[in-house]
Amino acid sequence: QVQLVESGGGLVQAGGSLRLSCVASGRMFSQYAMGWFRQAPGKEREFVGAIQWSGSSTSYAASVKGRFTISRDNRKSTAYLQMTSLKPEDTAVYYCAADGRSYWVTEGTTVNDYRYWGQGTQVTVSS
Repeated sequence: QVQLVESGGGLVQAGGSLRLSCVASGRMFSQYAMGWFRQAPGKEREFVGAIQWSGSSTSYAASVKGRFTISRDNRKSTAYLQMTSLKPEDTAVYYCAADGRSYWVTEGTTVNDYRYWGQGTQVTVSS
């Protein structure tokens, strides 16, 4: 069982930056790919980015590529989402998720790829 807690959300002006953190409990964190998703009001949860268990591979949604960076520190059981050049359309609740499959070859890009979810953190970008 893995419990995930996100932090770092808040209100920022367009063009600004935020760094989200996701701290995991348990000893399995280093074995799982980690993903970040977001959900805006009235919309479905969408993929933002993901990182393979070792950190050697990452994937991003086209809408955030070049602006967002995912990283992880397996010693601290923490995943990060560095967001720069934020836009009002980035406003959403951001969720981190853990794959649940140990040492999976690739990082998943869909909601169904992830077994464990955090409670989410609100990111609001003002224009």
